[in-house]
Order: sequence, then C-alpha cells, then structure tokens
Amino acid sequence: MKKLTKLLCASTVLLAFNTLGQTQTTEIKTEKVTLQVETIATGLEHPWGLAFLADGKMLVTERAGRLRYVNADGSLSEPIAGLPDITVAGQGGLLDVVLHPQFADNNQIFFSFNQPGENGSSTAVASATLTGNTLSQVQVVFSAQPKIESRHHFGGRLVFAANGDLFITLGDRGSRRDDAQTSDTHHGKVVRIQTDGSPSTLNPYLQQENALADIWSYGHRNIQGAALHPQTQQLWTHEHGPQGGDEINITRADVNYGWPVITYGEEYGGGKIGKTEQAEMAQPLHYWVPSIAPSGMTFYSADLIKPWQQDLLVGSLKFGQLVRLELTGETVSHEERIMIGQRIRDVRQGPEGAVYLLTDQKDGQILRITPKK
Repeated sequence: MKKLTKLLCASTVLLAFNTLGQTQTTEIKTEKVTLQVETIATGLEHPWGLAFLADGKMLVTERAGRLRYVNADGSLSEPIAGLPDITVAGQGGLLDVVLHPQFADNNQIFFSFNQPGENGSSTAVASATLTGNTLSQVQVVFSAQPKIESRHHFGGRLVFAANGDLFITLGDRGSRRDDAQTSDTHHGKVVRIQTDGSPSTLNPYLQQENALADIWSYGHRNIQGAALHPQTQQLWTHEHGPQGGDEINITRADVNYGWPVITYGEEYGGGKIGKTEQAEMAQPLHYWVPSIAPSGMTFYSADLIKPWQQDLLVGSLKFGQLVRLELTGETVSHEERIMIGQRIRDVRQGPEGAVYLLTDQKDGQILRITPKK
C-alpha cells in the first residue's frame, strides 16, 4: 500500500501545437518519452466508453444515451438504433461498451446503462447484436437490485475474464447505509456473470442462503476503472473515495474492501469517516489523498511506447491528468502525473499500441497518444 499526497512529476506541456484540418496535435515531455497527443474526434456529449473494431472504426458511448461509430477520419456516425430505455440523470446514462470475445463470429456487444424501473433506476447490462447502424436481439443480462431514486455512483465498467465471464463493477448509489457490506443487495459490489446472465460458476456465494449468487466482491464505493492484469489475469479496479481515499485494488472473490467502514477519505464538510483499518477488511494496494477522481484504467502492454510497457495507466477527472503507475509485483513503486488539461473519462490501449483517452465534457473528444517521431 502506498499513499501519494503531491504531484510527483509534472510534465512539460505544450511544446508544440498545430492544426491540420480537424486534427490538433500537442507535444508533452514526460519522464521517459516525449508524447504526441492528437485530437482525433470531437462533438461527443460526455463520452464514457470505447471499443475498437477490426475495420478501424470505434464504438463510443455518450452518457446522454447515444452509441455511435467513430470513423477512421474522426467523423461520427448517426446514433446507432435499438438501445433500450435509459434514464439519463446525474452520473447515470449510457456507460461502458465491450465486444464479446467472439465478436468476429457473432457481432455481439455488451453495454452498461442506467435502467429505469418502478422505484427508481439501477445499473444494468444488456447484450445485443450489432449490424450496421442497428442493434437487434437486445437482452438485459443483468439488472442491479434494488432500484432506488439516486443520481450517483453507478459504477458500470465491464471487463471480460479470461474464461469468458463478464465482470460488472457497481457503486453504492451514494448511500452510507450498510448496503455495500451486505450480500442481499448489489450496491457497492463487483458481480461476475456468464454471458447469458447466469452467475459465474466461480462465484463465492452460489450456495449461500440470502446472498445474491452473482456477487464476486463487496465493500466498494464507486468503481469506474477496471482491467485484467495481462500476466496474472486478475481483475484490478479503482474506486472513488470521498475527498481522498481513491483506491486501487486487486479485486478477488469473497473479499471485503471496507466501504463505508474503513476509508482514507473524509467527509465533504470535513472530518473523518470511520477508520482506516479493520480486521478482515482489505487494505488498498494504492490510494490517493487528496482525491484525483480516477476514471478509466488500462495496463499498457504494447511495443509502441516501449518505456511504458507493463505500467498501469489511470485517468483523472479532477486534475485532467493521465497517471502512470510503475508496478513491482503487486506494489506501486513509482507514480508520474502527465498533464492533459481535460477531464479524462476513459483510458484504452488501441490495437496499434496507441493510448486513447475520452474527455468528459459536453463537447467531448477522443485523444490519441503516441511517441513523438
């Protein structure tokens, strides 16, 4: 576990700026490499999730309830038809999107969204077949329970496990009740399901009475970043803390990650929340005080930016940074903060090895990061 309370390595920004058609390019000098940051698409309303297609296009979600293609030239398609009803309010709306591991054969995608219901709304996940500009065979495979009236803490990241199961991260919906600590609610949990919506056969509570069989781990506040470690295939996540205490965890089965009993965050009006340690509750692998408001995360494994290989990349909403973490096993050994200057919602490694960022704003952008030639 490691705490960082100050900016470690501010990058030298804006060494060069030019506009070529619609492409804006910025150079950023970092500790190990000088980067070129290109704006490759604009006009997205609070983009949230990104997936790469084999034909060079991308799928991108907009929190406002739209799914679009982004073409190779950066142009946006009309919204893709066929999405289910979505409640767009506060932090809720259309969230993440991932391709089925056999997408090349079945054209199936999965997406998370804020699903309306009689008593409010909750995070849900649907599968669908993508054909041209239309979704068909849309099926809700997960719907978090209970639904409540809240505009906060939906989680919503989707990650496929090595065996084909789907991890879904969830938030506590802004509640300080014990929901995240109980096994009869989805609030503050990571769930693991098979692609048809049935619980994973690896889940810890399959035979436990009065427990939801799809729960994998619990005691989370609001997980908005998740990725599989490329070597161990374990699920790593990060979650938002209150005014500090943002955490990175290796999210294992039947582990209690403490919220709201333990946290390194504090009340928004000042003062401690509970305590920082308790027996049988996991300590974070890494945490931030003050909060960076993390969102989006990926392990970098490509050859294009060689000095970053095996590093963990995390976006920061609050400070407009890309945070690079060097790892020694399960320990964060070094942190570099790279100033991007915009709220970062998602971080992805592209098929060619570039790093792609989504910016969280009404006129949101897709940025592509490559080493300077």
